[in-house]
Amino acid sequence: MRVLTWNINGVRTLPQYHPWNTLKDFDDILEYLGADILCFQEMKTSRQNMPKSVAVPPSYDSFFSFPQRKTGYSGVATYTRRTTSVPRKAEEGLMGLIQPKPPFKLEERISDLRNYPPSSMSYEGEDEDDVDFKDLDSEGRAVVVDLGLFVLINVYCPNDGTGTGEREKYKMNYHRALEARVNGLIKEGREVMVVGDLNACAAVNDHCEGPLMVARGLAEGLQGEEGFWGKAYRRWIRDWLVDESGGGGCMVDIVRKLWPGRKGMYTCWNTKISARESNYGTRIDFILITPGLVPWVESADIQPHVKGSDHCPVYVDFRDEITDSHGNTVQLRDVLGVQAEANAVSEPPRLAAKFWDEYSGKQKLLVSFFGKKATETSLAATPIPASEFPRTMQNSHETESSPVAAPIDLTLSPSRPVTQISSRPLPSPPLSSGVEMGHLTLPTNSKRKLPTGGLEATSKKLKLVPSQKKETEKTKEKIAGQSKIANFFAQPKASSSQQSSSTSSATSSSRTKGKARATQMSSSLGEQKSAPHGRSQVDEEADYRFALQLSQSQSQDGIPSSSQSSFPEKEKEKKQAWSNLLAPIQPPKCSVHHETAKEFTVNKQGPNKGKRFFICSRPVGPGYDKGRAERLREQVDPQWRCDFFKWSSEVRREMMRGEDS
Repeated sequence: MRVLTWNINGVRTLPQYHPWNTLKDFDDILEYLGADILCFQEMKTSRQNMPKSVAVPPSYDSFFSFPQRKTGYSGVATYTRRTTSVPRKAEEGLMGLIQPKPPFKLEERISDLRNYPPSSMSYEGEDEDDVDFKDLDSEGRAVVVDLGLFVLINVYCPNDGTGTGEREKYKMNYHRALEARVNGLIKEGREVMVVGDLNACAAVNDHCEGPLMVARGLAEGLQGEEGFWGKAYRRWIRDWLVDESGGGGCMVDIVRKLWPGRKGMYTCWNTKISARESNYGTRIDFILITPGLVPWVESADIQPHVKGSDHCPVYVDFRDEITDSHGNTVQLRDVLGVQAEANAVSEPPRLAAKFWDEYSGKQKLLVSFFGKKATETSLAATPIPASEFPRTMQNSHETESSPVAAPIDLTLSPSRPVTQISSRPLPSPPLSSGVEMGHLTLPTNSKRKLPTGGLEATSKKLKLVPSQKKETEKTKEKIAGQSKIANFFAQPKASSSQQSSSTSSATSSSRTKGKARATQMSSSLGEQKSAPHGRSQVDEEADYRFALQLSQSQSQDGIPSSSQSSFPEKEKEKKQAWSNLLAPIQPPKCSVHHETAKEFTVNKQGPNKGKRFFICSRPVGPGYDKGRAERLREQVDPQWRCDFFKWSSEVRREMMRGEDS
């Protein structure tokens, strides 16, 4: 059996990556991961927005915890394969305060009420009244499942991203609540497995900057590794784990136990700086177990090759059987999950998503209210004989030009559809040539009434037949006063003052030629104008040819067009200026490595959003130059990214001035 944990950073974004975008549905994604129990963190969705394929995959039972205030934030999910194990009990949250409807009975709870926080929690100088336990469970961060052999806690601990004292206090209170929940289970004699994103590093080699933090602490006068353990949550997880000598806390970091000297075993990377390429990350995703489960463990490792998130999966494999201290062989299937009787189907606890109202049949989906109702087919109907239709509707030998041979609009209201048709079918000839109708069936309870005078009154709504439409179009074309496009290209009449002696003979001859061509084109257009007015396309083509010939004649006769300029030098300068302005920016070279820089765009909200900038193209790594404010000069490793930075607008200005960047 394999248990896998993965911070997927959004269940809706995961299918956008390869190979998940090649799979058919979410059940195939679970199968592809190859685990029997899967624990996801940061689902970033809500119960209302979750697709059915994610909520209730066919092969798995599923259990969720969603944030109560922030939609699309945090959230955890646990999937258990039905053929491997069926959980005995399941709860949402660590405090036992989140209850379904109806609330849990005592026998449905995993632990005794005295073993939940805050009863089993130590406060270290704080009062119990200072901790809001209901608020700690309001962000959808934990699902607890009882699998018989052990209790599985899938958890997503808060991070300290804001850096405020209030958030750090919230984070530490949640860590202590998690520890108290585990201590309560151990007190009851249960084995426990804690999996998920704990947002804390447990050792110096779990952080890419760990050795540099220690070195910086020593330079500041600290002792040993105190430079790394400055954060309270790092000290908490260090003290919670069993150390190399077997002392310390009560939980075993099983992956580190199997890989004690392995370096670079990171599970999280900053994708904004492409840190995964150089394995510049941290190990904050864990599988922690109580010592009693260690004999069951066969292997454990990380899967950094699996993409789709800024985290990678972590897994542990269990043996199928072990030999206990008494020499007896214990099968995993005998101690895992609900032990069903022969030929019986085991049901998961009622916290499972399959028992939600929208999936258990207790709640109708919105789409069901827009479907066709089968009861409408039983409505009675009254036939209308053909004798009551207008005389023109009965004559099937009317010609197409008849103005009354168009179909009658008998469309009923959408709320009263025609649900039953008489056994006498309608004739096959098209309505445009006249229809010979039999009995048309209409519902007897329809509120639609016929107009006064019978169905003959509806003939006022008859649609025009094609012959009438053609006559109407011809009438519109005969409306006088419609200008042609050629009128806008004709030469204006010369005034008496313009025909003075100052006009050169060349200009007069060119105008004469132009007028001759215009007259020739106008006569050709006049011939086309006398043609039938239905040939509008021919008129448009003639207008286009006339305008084209007129512009060509002006160019040939010495009249400068708008595209020609009498100032070639200024035109050349303008062209060069536009070329420099629209030319692509030549990337500058960084000041340390003298290599071509890489361009990025600011996506963070603020005054610089959307601006582009250049930085060193080398990847980040331990000791890369963050700047003098954050990195000591003696700790800078030149093989990684330097601190080169330049705005793209500045590079363009330098390029316009002809300077080398």
